[in-house]
Amino acid sequence: MPKYYEDKEEDNRACAGIREDFKACLLQHDCVVKEGKKPSECLKEGHCKALQTSFFECKRSMLDARSRFRGRKGE
Repeated sequence: MPKYYEDKEEDNRACAGIREDFKACLLQHDCVVKEGKKPSECLKEGHCKALQTSFFECKRSMLDARSRFRGRKGE
């Protein structure tokens, strides 16, 4: 189950749940933990790509004029 469903402090920023999972994925990935690389370097190598895309889509939906009427996707 995604971490944003577990007990934790409230984060009222947009796309907070996806942001939390994306951050956890990067920081716990072998690329960062074992190889000692920066999370930005691991992103360029393609790690956590699905969460990166989901986070991008969530942020993009905030700028979409149609979302003012339909609401944000993924939340």
